[in-house]
Amino acid sequence: MRTLLKARLANDVHSTVLMADNLKDLSAHLGAYGRSVLWIFDTNTAKLFKQLPHSHLVLESGESSKNFVSLERIIAAALEEGLSRDGRIIAFGGGMVCDVAGFAASVYMRGCKLTLVPTSLLAMVDASLGGKTAIDYQGMKNMVGTFYPADEILISVDVLRTLTEREFLSGLGEVIKHALLSPDERMYRHLVVHKRAILNRESEALSTLIELSLEVKKHYIEQDPTESKQIRQMLNLGHTFGHALESTLHFGHFSHGAAVAWGTCRALEAGALLGVTDKRWAEGAIELFGSFGYEIDYKIGRGDWIAYREHLLKDKKRIEGKLHFVLLEGQGKGVLKVLDLALVQQLVISRPL
Repeated sequence: MRTLLKARLANDVHSTVLMADNLKDLSAHLGAYGRSVLWIFDTNTAKLFKQLPHSHLVLESGESSKNFVSLERIIAAALEEGLSRDGRIIAFGGGMVCDVAGFAASVYMRGCKLTLVPTSLLAMVDASLGGKTAIDYQGMKNMVGTFYPADEILISVDVLRTLTEREFLSGLGEVIKHALLSPDERMYRHLVVHKRAILNRESEALSTLIELSLEVKKHYIEQDPTESKQIRQMLNLGHTFGHALESTLHFGHFSHGAAVAWGTCRALEAGALLGVTDKRWAEGAIELFGSFGYEIDYKIGRGDWIAYREHLLKDKKRIEGKLHFVLLEGQGKGVLKVLDLALVQQLVISRPL
């Protein structure tokens, strides 16, 4: 087990990210926590264990479990197990498990210890680091939540081999977004040069990619831990377009990361049209997403525009009542802009036949 990085967040709280050499190394570290813990799995990650720990709760996998019912189940289980304030919740799963378990840890007895073991690429590079916890509410993503950084985040590349292609590509969508937000081009070049190894899930290529991606996230969250300085908001690149797409399609057609990839392409197109983003650079970035197999040219039906617009207008990232989109001036240079809805409509809906 080696330390990848340490991030200093709000209230001088530190999150340490550790990379396991293999699953045996990960198991040995987790076994050292003792008995004052509550493990949270979903129905997929529970199958990875021949025998589950004594104190555990299994949630149904999928976005539909990211709700108040799951939150209440975790708190009830913690009380039943007699977990004290210095006890620990261990979330072993993807983004849903990490988000809900993190939220529960933040409110249980006003905060207990939290360890995240992200098992999807999306959770490793996005949900685990930074302290955002949340559940969905009334069909809107991440509407209710807190900032509560995990004190430890444990990563094992080996578990990525268990993911479906859809789940793996969902994580890569966020990774490629991070490559565009990086202050330098190391991550972008790694994606281009090692594309085949990454898609084949070769350990060395993935370990480097995850480390680079987490460094990018650390760069933003340490400067703005609670998203109050319009710095951390840059990590929302593609999310305003993408979240509205997910909600419009009822979280079905697109995975979260694929929706972010699609949304980032729309943001790049908007930037190019407004003269904010260099056109050739934007085209190259869109081509990079396309080379990994994302539906970058997808358009919603004209009849879906009203629903899409309504989801946009409910987006929680409004500033002074105005909806802001993250655009890019170039490599690692994000900027917040208000976009006219007519331009958004032009970018997202299919043209009449």
